[in-house]
Amino acid sequence: MDVVCLDLEGVLVPEIWIQFAQVTGIDALKKTTRDVADYDELMRFRLDQLRQHKLGLREIEAVIQTMSPLEGAAEFLTALRERYQVVILSDTFYEFSRPLMAQLNWPTLFCHHLVVEAGGEVSGFTMRQPEPKNSSVAALQSLNFTVIAAGDSYNDTAMLAQADHGFLFRSPANVIEEFPQYRHTNEYAELRHLIDSVSS
Repeated sequence: MDVVCLDLEGVLVPEIWIQFAQVTGIDALKKTTRDVADYDELMRFRLDQLRQHKLGLREIEAVIQTMSPLEGAAEFLTALRERYQVVILSDTFYEFSRPLMAQLNWPTLFCHHLVVEAGGEVSGFTMRQPEPKNSSVAALQSLNFTVIAAGDSYNDTAMLAQADHGFLFRSPANVIEEFPQYRHTNEYAELRHLIDSVSS
């Protein structure tokens, strides 16, 4: 049996922090894992921005409630789950994910937790484990699954390297240029074709 592991933001749903940056007008929050390879560094920067602007989970949730999956994402995921086991491996947070997961018909999601104070201030975050994406892929492989993975950003490349087959999807030019070993596509139909072409 093959398992398909997909990134969430940029692959199935818009980038939450970019959407929040657009609504709040805080351009600094437009930085994502497409721009900053070190996830801890990026999250510390984001939390510092939230503190400076006195924004918390309530304000972020209000923006997420207005968001929808990328066009065609729900249909792609539903069709994919008819043939494959699918796991979403994301560096988002469970506190963010529920409205978008509901619109995707509740796929399996492995991600992280925020540390939220009583007043709603986001004071930190808890990673599920070190190197969570490639560790998850390795765990699935230890169960004798063949893993096919797709993602868009720097923080997905370790997952792609660990997987039996890896693809870049809707990645920016800098990521495509730095990781030419992975085939790349911008279209769900072509991604499905790539997945099917390497499945056992």
